[in-house]
Amino acid sequence: MTILSIPAELLQELSHHLEVAYPDEGAGFLLGESQGGLRRVRAILPLPNAREPSARHNRFLITPQDYAQAEQRAAQEACDVLGVFHSHPDSPNIPSEFDRQWALPYFVYLITTVNQGKATHHRVWLLREDRSAFDEIPLQTGEEVISSSYPSPIS
Repeated sequence: MTILSIPAELLQELSHHLEVAYPDEGAGFLLGESQGGLRRVRAILPLPNAREPSARHNRFLITPQDYAQAEQRAAQEACDVLGVFHSHPDSPNIPSEFDRQWALPYFVYLITTVNQGKATHHRVWLLREDRSAFDEIPLQTGEEVISSSYPSPIS
């Protein structure tokens, strides 16, 4: 089983970035290391939403330059790009069909609900290798494991 572990202070930093982006979607990269099924976040790379302004409320865009920047930062930190985080403003943190179409099977996807400008709920998803659906995976912060409240998988 895959688990995403993120220090509480990084989750707080990530939440702040997504709250500042509100009412638009915010996004960024998760950087860290994989050890068996454990994906451990060591740094985040917040990014501006490159989507055209009229669509930012429900879409984000990460450019090829953003990916290159993430790979460069990961190399500097001697770690890997583990995945992407983004927000769903005033919406459940369940992957959309758009999210599925643009997702990569190995990446983890941390999706945060931001209600009225406040990050309220985090969930983590992993796309199946056949790209048919997402499966929810546990999110661990310190000793706490944040459990799901929706059935999984999501397709």
